[in-house]
Amino acid sequence: MAALRLALAQFDFPVGAVAANTAKVRDLMAQARAGHASLAVFPELTISGYPPEDLLLRPSFLAACEAAVHDLARGTNGLKAIVGFPHSQGEVYNAAAFLCDGEIAQITHKQALPNYGVFDDKRYFRPGRTTAVAVIDGVRVGYLICEDIWQAEPAAKAAQAGAELIIVINASPWDDAKQTVREDILIQRAQETGCAMVYLNLVGGQDEVVYDGGSLLVNADGRVVGRAPAFVDALLWADFDPSDRTLHPRDWPTVKDTTREATLYAALVRGVRDYIDKNGFGGVLLGLSGGIDSGLTLALAVDALGPERVTAVMMPMRYTSQLSLDGARGQAERLGVDYHVISIEPTYESFMTALSPLFGDKKPDTTEENLQSRTRGVMLMALSNKHGRLLLATGNKSEMAVGYATLYGDMCGAYAPLKDVYKTEVYRLSRWRNEAEQRETGDAGAWVIPPAVIERPPSAELRDNQTDQDSLPPYDELDAILARFIEDEQSQAEIIAAGFDENIVHRVVRLVLVNEFKRRQSAPGPRVTTRAFGRERRYPITSGWK
Repeated sequence: MAALRLALAQFDFPVGAVAANTAKVRDLMAQARAGHASLAVFPELTISGYPPEDLLLRPSFLAACEAAVHDLARGTNGLKAIVGFPHSQGEVYNAAAFLCDGEIAQITHKQALPNYGVFDDKRYFRPGRTTAVAVIDGVRVGYLICEDIWQAEPAAKAAQAGAELIIVINASPWDDAKQTVREDILIQRAQETGCAMVYLNLVGGQDEVVYDGGSLLVNADGRVVGRAPAFVDALLWADFDPSDRTLHPRDWPTVKDTTREATLYAALVRGVRDYIDKNGFGGVLLGLSGGIDSGLTLALAVDALGPERVTAVMMPMRYTSQLSLDGARGQAERLGVDYHVISIEPTYESFMTALSPLFGDKKPDTTEENLQSRTRGVMLMALSNKHGRLLLATGNKSEMAVGYATLYGDMCGAYAPLKDVYKTEVYRLSRWRNEAEQRETGDAGAWVIPPAVIERPPSAELRDNQTDQDSLPPYDELDAILARFIEDEQSQAEIIAAGFDENIVHRVVRLVLVNEFKRRQSAPGPRVTTRAFGRERRYPITSGWK
């Protein structure tokens, strides 16, 4: 029997863009036909995008999605296709349609509905009950949807129905631990069932979630024989040989650097680019302080959008160091962005003059420090409004966790690229970005983020000689505690037993809990860890549990 040629569409299909997604599927089907594929495969909920959330409660939206699938079926012309879409039959199902000979030949429904982390499938969908198997050029092909492969039963049912090959269409969000887990699951299912596995995943940023692609081919014996690069849109070609149940990737794209830092950086770049472009903004604006967080944010913005779409504003105050002034200007000039300097001193003084009768003889405290930050926020928001450039917040996950950020000040912004990136990771990414620049240019002295900015002690520069460690533990220690408390959900007792100072643990945990109200008002940002603030970590603001 001849090999079965597959065309796997590892592409971005934006939420709600039914007409555009349908047109993209039609174009990719034409490419698959031209490449002599027998089957074109598309990701989970291709037509609606994932996750469509409460769009699924609108009958007109569901009707448009279903009409699109029928339209695509009429154009198959000898090519077969598997396309994800929301299927309404009184109740709504997360479905995959098998298109063949001008019609929808089969529809299968997702059986395992995830309701953890960023997933909310049970709010919208009913579970399917059966596993579909289609015969394509003499090969029996089972097809499942995302979470189905994480459970043993759906794949087992496909194998029992005679499947030789199992195709899984996915909208699986990326985090820095995900790919290894995916491979382990697919290897296990292949060995359990004796079926080869095709894992096709969505690409692109959708609000807080970033999909990486990272599609996989696994032979029936459990060997991984194809790994698609993360965050790369591509039509992937593969041949399946039914004689020995083996898959063979054909000229898959590759990337030079697959390190953890390179992949994380690519996730953040993709998140920024897609958020800005999909929401129709011409460019971005950010406050460039001369610190490492804003320096990394600027690098991400330029890599995502190009320098012509980025504006950076330095807003010095009496406490701003010469190192910060030099670092901000040097980076802006090196990256070629639109750069401006606006002193906040006169505006800050006018606020103080207006407030002094009510401040009376109270001693200066964090109020004055926060006022500096809020002065900057007002100016940045005004510039954002006037020029139509979306404001990026530059805070990181460590700051968001313990409230080391000012509401309506440095927390101003519509998108926060570093929101799910710990401070220690900010340092690693900054050093990696400079090293990547050196490799790319062959210049050992090349940099994107000023080395002096990376090496300096971190400081908000809101008072003389201030450093972050005046009020926080060293970031190595802080982030280790935060990761245990947030990602791992460890108790204070467990963290202390792991060797951390009891008083510091109690203080850090208290800061996390009491600053939930700040995080609830923060900008969205790309989810890149296993437990991000926002839709998957939903602690109450008002709580007596300590």
